[in-house]
Amino acid sequence: MAPEQALAFAAQVEALHWVKVGLELFVQAGPEVVAQLREQDLRVFLDLKFHDIPATTAGACRRAAALGAELITVHACAGSEALQAAQAAAMEGAQSAGQPAPTLLAVTVLTSWDEQRLQRELAIAQDIAERVPALAQLSATAGIGGCVCSPLEAAALRARHPESFALVTPGIRPKGAAVGDQARVMGPAEAIAAGASQLVIGRPITKAEDPSAAFAACCAELVG
Repeated sequence: MAPEQALAFAAQVEALHWVKVGLELFVQAGPEVVAQLREQDLRVFLDLKFHDIPATTAGACRRAAALGAELITVHACAGSEALQAAQAAAMEGAQSAGQPAPTLLAVTVLTSWDEQRLQRELAIAQDIAERVPALAQLSATAGIGGCVCSPLEAAALRARHPESFALVTPGIRPKGAAVGDQARVMGPAEAIAAGASQLVIGRPITKAEDPSAAFAACCAELVG
């Protein structure tokens, strides 16, 4: 979706409050797209998955928070030093720019990985059921405000972490929506019941014939 299309789309969906900006849109549109979305009174989830040495990760998070992004992703496997530096820098960046305090979200294991590939390509002996909570705990101990997880992992993580630790879940498919390339999916109400804080819903809304109606149907599932 081109930048002008993304902005027009966000403006046309009634009652929309949050939007996610990913790598593809950010690379094409640049940081200005965050400011443009904020001008539409939208809150921004900036999903760039920062992963670098502590100083670089901190610098990126500082700038992202200064733009007004309120959710910012970092890779948990950057390690505790980078996570702590990123958290401190994000808060400084937001405060210096007069922006809302952001929540950093740690990415644990990308959903494209399976255990066999983790062991074969990265020599990681832990299975995913062990690695995800271990990285989530590392992030929480470092002061990170939450993590991105599969809805199928939400219940186990919520049992270990209080409500103040955000669990943001992609892989949400409302009733009647095609699964697409997502293998591990859950409905909106089920994911919230499992402990998710916020849901990431993409194609069931963006590819719908009537995006406003699709968005309203997702909301209705949550309250119905």
